[in-house]
Amino acid sequence: MNDFIPEIEPTPTFKTPYCQWLVKLLAFKLTYMPIILTLLVAYVVDYFYAVATLLISYLFTGIIRSYMRNNSIPKKQLEYSYNDSAIAAWFLYRTHCFGDQK
Repeated sequence: MNDFIPEIEPTPTFKTPYCQWLVKLLAFKLTYMPIILTLLVAYVVDYFYAVATLLISYLFTGIIRSYMRNNSIPKKQLEYSYNDSAIAAWFLYRTHCFGDQK
């Protein structure tokens, strides 16, 4: 009955403003880009294309989110649920902001 998964590494937090800004920007894009893109297509083209854009962009964003999650979070911690900000922090910690952690 011991189903507890020990957390090996905490979610990274960054001390430089540049990396903090990148985490916020990437989390914003993962969360709101399908909606913004859909509204833009609805305004420019047509509502039918906007619905198709919404469905395709949710699928595409989900694939990107799962790729970032599976390639950046340690393997023993993949059972935990992470929000977009934590996924962005892990991804940028592994790929771009290596030594900028607090």
